[in-house]
Amino acid sequence: MNALIIFGLLTVLMITGMPVSISLGLTVLSFLFFLTDVPVEAVALKLFTGIEKFEIMAIPFFILAGNFLTHGGVAKRMIRFATSLVGHWPGGLGLGAVVACALFAAISGSSPATVVAVGSILIPAMVKAGYPVRFGAGVVAASGGLGILIPPSIVMVMYAVSTNSSIGALFMAGVIPGLVLAAMLMFTTWYRARSKGYPKERRAPWGERWTAFRESIWGLALIIVVMGGIYSGIFTPTEAAAMSAVYAFIVAVFVYKDLKLKDVPKTLLASANMSAMLLYIITNAILFSFLLTHENIPQAISEWLLASGLGKIGFLLAVNVLLLVMGNFMEPSSIILITAPILFPIAMKLGIDPIHFGVMITVNMEIGMITPPVGLNLYVASGISKLGLSEMTVAVWPWLLTMLVFLALVTYWPPLSIWLPQALGMM
Repeated sequence: MNALIIFGLLTVLMITGMPVSISLGLTVLSFLFFLTDVPVEAVALKLFTGIEKFEIMAIPFFILAGNFLTHGGVAKRMIRFATSLVGHWPGGLGLGAVVACALFAAISGSSPATVVAVGSILIPAMVKAGYPVRFGAGVVAASGGLGILIPPSIVMVMYAVSTNSSIGALFMAGVIPGLVLAAMLMFTTWYRARSKGYPKERRAPWGERWTAFRESIWGLALIIVVMGGIYSGIFTPTEAAAMSAVYAFIVAVFVYKDLKLKDVPKTLLASANMSAMLLYIITNAILFSFLLTHENIPQAISEWLLASGLGKIGFLLAVNVLLLVMGNFMEPSSIILITAPILFPIAMKLGIDPIHFGVMITVNMEIGMITPPVGLNLYVASGISKLGLSEMTVAVWPWLLTMLVFLALVTYWPPLSIWLPQALGMM
């Protein structure tokens, strides 16, 4: 009964159009005040201790690094390098968009930031080259999802904070699935371009490719700084985030010089706004998790599911369906912070690896970024391409189907996710 009251109240508040973070906080306060004897002081204490985690500091640093890189000329150099490698194949600019998104994902940690950085350059370029605008917008919106699967990933940090999992192991677990998904998206792009007769670029000579690589090396080196530093133990994921922010600032302002010093305060303010929004959601979600735990709701749901005979395969299928539906209406951070405290204990009792489970959830969040009506990537790509939301929904469907096939692969073949962290001795 308590579970019905809590989730019913949360649903009603969200239906009214109230922001998710406020809906979570108001649900907690209302329930605790009217239906329990928990003192209000405990809520204040939980608000403070909930975000007093070293790992959470990684989020604002990765956001800041992504903003420096987006506005600092790193993206356009990566795009030039990517298109020099694959531009001569059918749909060359579309293939270049996938490769560029994969490269930018490895330094930004954010899906919408990846779409902005790559899409603002390549979507107009594709239209100018004779591609349909739907094709360009669709491939960029879908490929931008790599921003939260290929490490570093803000969504993975959220999952790790919610479940006390290893951020480093999660980051490493996202590498191979990210590369596999990038290859699948490239195949879909190539197949559609070849069947529709879309144009291709001239084959770039090796000298031009070397020049493009040399120009983009400062941005690509950040991948080594972050992942190499974490694996070698030189610094923790949170320290890696801070290093990436400082490195991105130096590259954008002093190396490429595309970001002027006078524009740095604007970038800092934009990063602070985004960080504050996410931290406010985290704070209220931690409160919500505290309420669920206080009422023993995760334990009750876990016992009910185990008693009903739902096995590992059935549970994973049910989780995927639940997360895909929620992805239509909520953004990834809120979904993870609400569902992880409930689903994680059940997954552990069924013997599901926590790192594999985290990667599977991340892929679900990735798909949610391109499903209406709340898919953030759809809105970002729509703003760049000037297509309506309904047109964008049609534009992404070939890549959406590809991602659903990939989700099934990740869900039921755990070695795809956990082989690399196990090989590196991180699990």
